[in-house]
Amino acid sequence: MVPAPCAGRRLDQVLVELYPEFSRSRLADLARGGRVRLSGQAALPGRRVKAGESLEVDFRTISSSPVGPEPMGLVVVGEDSDLIVVDKPAGLVVHPGAGHPGGTLLNGLLSRYPELAGVPRSGLVHRLDKDTSGLLVIARNESAHAALTRAIAAREVRREYWALVLGEPTAGRRIEAPLGRDRRNRLRRAVVPSGKTADTTFRVRERFTGACLIEASLGTGRTHQIRVHLAHIGHPLVGDALYGGRSRSARGMSAEVRTAVRSFPRQALHARALAFAHPRTGEPCEWQAPLPPDLAGLLEVMRAAEARGRDG
Repeated sequence: MVPAPCAGRRLDQVLVELYPEFSRSRLADLARGGRVRLSGQAALPGRRVKAGESLEVDFRTISSSPVGPEPMGLVVVGEDSDLIVVDKPAGLVVHPGAGHPGGTLLNGLLSRYPELAGVPRSGLVHRLDKDTSGLLVIARNESAHAALTRAIAAREVRREYWALVLGEPTAGRRIEAPLGRDRRNRLRRAVVPSGKTADTTFRVRERFTGACLIEASLGTGRTHQIRVHLAHIGHPLVGDALYGGRSRSARGMSAEVRTAVRSFPRQALHARALAFAHPRTGEPCEWQAPLPPDLAGLLEVMRAAEARGRDG
């Protein structure tokens, strides 16, 4: 039944007020799909409602994913009826796309959790680049998806990354620089005045000759954000061929370290920690993922070289 205070308002506005656990776009999609009825008749999102009209919304799950399930070994570090947290290995694409029609994280998730086929975006609320390792959260139902999406938009989700960068920044800092597509290379993003607002904060965790291990956190979540921001201030990520971290090596590195850095096969970036309020209970949740063997091994080579340099 439509409450009297809602009389004269658009149906999509009323739905958001009555069902705040769902996103406005999702509710509008239900209406456009004929799954919202006023006084027994299908109603579109812009329909003006009347007080006392009967209101019916069909929330039954309909598959929204064209992606097929594929059995896959997944490292699940946390799960309940509302969400899944996985530790994604480097080299695994998150979602099918051009050049990657299958064999993605999402294919594996749909095999293990078939209910994700009925969740918007198959439960994805954020992504990681193919060659970035670490933590991702996936929503298992529509209300959790809406809540987590809102939390990310409101910057209420803490996403902590560890990265190995070239050069030696004097101190941590906040980088606020708008990001957009690079006009010279469609695969790259760049700092451009007309780009979307983006901010990254980092601090130095460990120093080496010619490189630093940093801890970075995201205020926004733009494509390639950490990679572009660090390259913009002159400290590209080790192994990042797209943004200059593969071709460069820093002064003072020993031959052993220089070889290890130049041969590192991917951007040295790991999504180490994830924290937010649980989408249903509001309880604080936090997960951490250890550094993967390739990045941990490179750091050990660098630490050993630093120790020899001090002893020598």
